[in-house]
Amino acid sequence: MKDLIGTGVALVTPFTANFEVDVKGLESVVNFQIENGIDYLVALGTTGESATLSKVEKQLVIDTVVSVNDGRVPLVLGIGGNNTAEVVAEFQTRNLDAFTAILSVSPMYSKPTQEGIYQHFSEIAKASDKPIILYNVPGRTGSNIEPETVARLAYDFENIVAVKEAAGDIVQAIKMIDQTPEGFLVISGDDMIALPMILSGGAGVISVIGQGFPKEFSNMVKLGLERNVNPAYSIYYKIVPVIDYIFAEGNPAGIKTVYSILGICSDKVRLPLVGVSAQLREKIERFIDCF
Repeated sequence: MKDLIGTGVALVTPFTANFEVDVKGLESVVNFQIENGIDYLVALGTTGESATLSKVEKQLVIDTVVSVNDGRVPLVLGIGGNNTAEVVAEFQTRNLDAFTAILSVSPMYSKPTQEGIYQHFSEIAKASDKPIILYNVPGRTGSNIEPETVARLAYDFENIVAVKEAAGDIVQAIKMIDQTPEGFLVISGDDMIALPMILSGGAGVISVIGQGFPKEFSNMVKLGLERNVNPAYSIYYKIVPVIDYIFAEGNPAGIKTVYSILGICSDKVRLPLVGVSAQLREKIERFIDCF
């Protein structure tokens, strides 16, 4: 899956002042990524506030991203949840023709065992004719996909081709890289350790901060994949401070603040999320002014 090597970004869903999906804002976000070197786009992930979108709104986001992208870069779609049957039904009923792969998060809230996680993804794999990227984000789901479970799924199902690993644990990521089949992609889902993961054998990143600074971040990832370590780390340490800032008061409130400062879209987020504090916005503004 060469299309998934490099820098992907987890797109935000911009909202208007009335908290409706801002189509023009989303068009600006997509174009900003592509024009600045991002390798692929991920729609309707956690950063896209998919949990707060209706089915109609999700389709609007999909239609907008597909239309604006116009085949320029590969697309990945987020489909996941803790109701296995419902997730399988979405795989079977949604038109996925425009998408290269599906990003599917481990079941949240239910806290299944490793066997439960395996069975959940096995049902999805059997229902899907698209490649699947597992998404491990214990901080949001309440449970971890262990490296052994990732490896088991990778060996048992040819269409499970990658994992977005966002546990923030470099040792666990290294175990996934070591234990999975050749050609299986371990993709960082944690911006702070993306470069160390790449240099350990990872395939790239699905990033949040990358969409705020796409040219610089994608260049860093490219340098890392080429093993140009010192230039890659030079960029990394320039970006590190703002990674902390954008997650300090929740995602995607932080990255939407970056966008609003850059004039790309508004910083509106839907409840239960709220916008960042004035103090944090000031820190982000200072960083952008000096970047």
